[in-house]
Amino acid sequence: MPLKPETIAKLARAGLTVIRSDPEASPRFRPVFISKIAAGFPSPADDYVERRLDLNQHCIHHPEATFFLRVSGHSMNGAGIYDNDILVVDRSLKAVHGKIVVAILDGEFTVKRLFRGGGAGSHLALLPENGDYPRIEIGEGQELEIWGVATFVIHAL
Repeated sequence: MPLKPETIAKLARAGLTVIRSDPEASPRFRPVFISKIAAGFPSPADDYVERRLDLNQHCIHHPEATFFLRVSGHSMNGAGIYDNDILVVDRSLKAVHGKIVVAILDGEFTVKRLFRGGGAGSHLALLPENGDYPRIEIGEGQELEIWGVATFVIHAL
């Protein structure tokens, strides 16, 4: 399901950059080693490769519905999502309470944690993961569309 040009323009206005995934591209495999790496004292490394790892296979479960978005801003730092990170977003997943979602609120894109309050007076909110940013309560008359669910984040160390 390719993105429409107007959707790409809205994403750009929100500071998100679409990085297209080509499901027809040949997979890139990387070795996965049998031994675990020590985070404390160094240990001798095994020279045996357990298997090959395809990051597309690991991170992309629904290729036709998965997109990469570059993040702009700091509202999700507490969730490990930083400025200039790349989000892997799956549009085929159901957005449930507590998931990090890409949402369109009143025509503007944002990345936040979804809050669904229960009961008869149930309500929706989009929660930042940084105390410097306000919680966004979804009020009557506001348009909210959940565009996709973030499944992985990629950032440089």
